[in-house]
Amino acid sequence: MSDPAVLATAGGERAASPPVVARGLGPLTREWWHAARPHLLVALPPWLTARALVLGALAVAHFLVNNLHVHDPAVVAQVHQGLFAWDAGFYRGIAEHGYGFGAVRHDAVRFFPLLPLAARGLGTVLGGRADVALLVIVETSALVLGGLVHHLVLTEGRDRATARRATWLMALFPSAFVLVLGYAEAPALVFAVGAFLALRAQRWWWAAGLCLLAALTRPLGVLLVVPAAVEAGRLLRARRPLGPGVVAAVLGAPVGLLMFLMWSWRRYGDFLLPLRVQTAATHRGTVVDPFTAIWHEGSGILHGHHVGSALHVPWAIALVALAVVCFRRWPASYGAFAAAVLAVALSSKNLDSLERYALGAFPLILTLADVVAAAWLDRAVLALSAAALEGYALLAFLNAYVP
Repeated sequence: MSDPAVLATAGGERAASPPVVARGLGPLTREWWHAARPHLLVALPPWLTARALVLGALAVAHFLVNNLHVHDPAVVAQVHQGLFAWDAGFYRGIAEHGYGFGAVRHDAVRFFPLLPLAARGLGTVLGGRADVALLVIVETSALVLGGLVHHLVLTEGRDRATARRATWLMALFPSAFVLVLGYAEAPALVFAVGAFLALRAQRWWWAAGLCLLAALTRPLGVLLVVPAAVEAGRLLRARRPLGPGVVAAVLGAPVGLLMFLMWSWRRYGDFLLPLRVQTAATHRGTVVDPFTAIWHEGSGILHGHHVGSALHVPWAIALVALAVVCFRRWPASYGAFAAAVLAVALSSKNLDSLERYALGAFPLILTLADVVAAAWLDRAVLALSAAALEGYALLAFLNAYVP
C-alpha cells in the first residue's frame, strides 16, 4: 500500500506531500473525533438535561430567597454564589489567588491542585477570567465523562441499552449536580474512567499518567492504586512478567498524592497538612470505623438529633448493597475500587457528602445501570433520579444540604 501522505494525481503524477501538521496531527485528530463522536452524541442529551435541572433549581432558590425575604446570611451567600457555591468557591479562590486566600489559615489546602491550576492557566487565555475557565473545564469534563462511561460499558461487553442507561445515570445521579458546579468531580472522574479503560486494555503507561492526574485532582484519586494492583495481579496469576509500565500504573496514583504532599511540606513545613485539615472536626471529622459512623448518624432518627445527617444511613445501606452486586457482575477491579471508595467515605464520623463520594465510586453507577434493565424500571429510576438531583441541588443552594 502506498503512503497515504503522497497523493496521486489523475495523470499519474505524484502531488507534493501536504504539510506535516496535515499529514500527522490532522488525520490523528480526525481519527480520534471519529471514534469519540458516537459516544459524545449519546452523552449530550443527559448532559444538557442535568444542566437544565440544576439551573432550574438555582432559579427556584433565587425566587424563594428574593420573594420570601430570607435573611439568613448563609442561605443568601450560597444562592448568590450560584455555580460556585460550597467547595466550588474554594476552587475558584485558589485559581484566582492561590492557596493563601481567605480568612481561615490553611483551610484551602485540603483542595487538590490540578483543577485550580488548569483554570488559572486557561484563564490567562480568557483574559484573566479564571472563574470562567474553571466552569469551561468542569462542563467540558462532564460531557467527556459521559462519553467515556458509554465507551467503557460497551468495551466491557454490555449492550447499548445498558451503556446508554449508565450514561444517563452518571449525569442524573442525585449527587451529580456537583458535575455542574465548579467542583473537581468531573475532571477527576474523567481520569478515573480513562484509567479503567487503559488498565483493562493493558495500556499501562496511559493508566499510570491518568492515575497520577486523578490523584492530583481529588484525594480519592489515590485509591486508583487498588484497581491497578488488581489488574497487575491478573498478570501474576497468568505467570506473566510485570514490566516497568505495570509498575508505573500501580504507583501512578500514590506518586500523584506524594507530589502534593511534598509541595505542602515545602510550602508549610507540614507533609500531612492537606489530610489533617480534611479530618478536622469542622470538615469530615476524625477517622472511625464504618459501623461507628453509621450508628452515630442513625441514632439521630431515634433521638431526634442530626435527623438531616441520619438520611445518609439509607444511602449507606443501598451503596454497600450495590458494592456487593458490583463484585458479582463486574470484573474484580471494579468492585475493589468501589469498595475502597466506600470504605473511606464511611470511615468518617461526619457522613456529609457521602452521596458525592459515592458518585466517585463510579462502578456503583454502572452496577445500577445493570440492575435496572427492565424498560419500566429504567424509566422509573431515571425519573426519580432526575427529581432527586434537582431536589438535592435546591437544598444545597439553600444551605440545607452539604454536597
